Amino acid sequence: MFQNARLKLTAWYLAIIMAVSLLFSFSIYLNVNTEFRRFEKFQEVMREGQEDRFLVLFQQPHPRLDPQIAQHARLRLLTTLAFINLTILAIAGAAGYFLAGRTLRPIQKMVEEQNRFITDASHELRTPITSLRSEIEVGLRNKNLTITEAKNLLGSNLEETISLQTLSDNLLELSQVGKPQDKATLTDVRINHAVEAAIKKLNGSIKKKGILIEKDIPNITVRGVTDKIIELFVIILDNGIKYSPSKSKISVLAKQIDSKVRIEITDNGHGINPEDLPYIFDRFYRGTKSRSKEKVSGYGLGLAIAKEIVMLHNGTITIANTPPKGTNVTIELQS
Repeated sequence: MFQNARLKLTAWYLAIIMAVSLLFSFSIYLNVNTEFRRFEKFQEVMREGQEDRFLVLFQQPHPRLDPQIAQHARLRLLTTLAFINLTILAIAGAAGYFLAGRTLRPIQKMVEEQNRFITDASHELRTPITSLRSEIEVGLRNKNLTITEAKNLLGSNLEETISLQTLSDNLLELSQVGKPQDKATLTDVRINHAVEAAIKKLNGSIKKKGILIEKDIPNITVRGVTDKIIELFVIILDNGIKYSPSKSKISVLAKQIDSKVRIEITDNGHGINPEDLPYIFDRFYRGTKSRSKEKVSGYGLGLAIAKEIVMLHNGTITIANTPPKGTNVTIELQS
C-alpha cells in the first residue's frame, strides 16, 4: 500500500518539477528564437536599401547572419535544453522517490502503531471476555447450581468486569493524553502536593503491603496539568508498590536543577530484566519474566501512559535498575 503511495507521490513530484522545467525551457527557447528573428528581420531591412545609412551611422559593414548558422544554433539550443530536462528528470525522479519515502515514513509508522495497538487491544480484551463467557456458560449448564456457587460465579464475573473496565479506562486515557485542551490548562503544580495526592489514591495498596514511602521534596513547582502530574506519580508509585516486597520502602526525592525539576522514585523490588528495559514504555509490553515472584495484574499500559504524560510536558523519563536490587525512575520536568 505504502509502496504504491510512494510511487504516486513521486509521480506528482516529477510532474510538478518537469512542468516548471519545461515551462522555463520553453521560455528560454522562445526568447532566444525571438532574438534570432529580430536580427534576421533587421538584415532584411538592411538589404532593402538602408545599408548606406548603417555605414554612415556605425562606420562599419552591416553584419550578416548565415541562415544555416542560425538554424544550427536553434538546433543546438533545443538539444541542450532537452539534455538538461532529461538530467532534471533523472535527478528529480531519484530525489522525489527519496523525499516521498521520507514524507510517508511518519504516516507509515503511525499506521503500523495503530494496527499494532488495535491488535494488542483486541488480544487483551479477548482474554477477560472469553473467561467471562466460559464461566457464564458453565454456570447456565449446571442445573443444580447452589446459592454459594452462584455467588462465587457472580464474584468472578465481577472481577472480570472490573478488569475490562480498567482496560477500557486505560485505553481511553492513552488516547486522550496530549490533546490540545491539556496544554491549554497548564498551571504551576507543586510537586509535594502532587505526590501526596498520588499517595492518598494508593493508600489502600500501601497499607495492604505495609510499604513505607519516604519523601524528600522541597517546595518546588513545575509547569503542567495538575491531574496529569498526579496521575504520573500514581502510575510510577503503583508500579513500585506492585513489584516491591511487603514491608519495604519507596523513596521519592525531588530537586531543582537550573530550569528543570528532577524527581527520582526508587523501590526495593527485584529490578527489571536488562533485555526488557528498551521496551518497557511500549504499549501492552510486559517483561519476559516478572519483576516479582507474586502474580501482578495489569495490561502493560501504565508506563506507556506515563511516557505520554511526560512528553506532554516536554520532559524526560528513564528507568534503570539500582544495584544490588530495586528500580529507579527518573523524571525531569520544566519548572
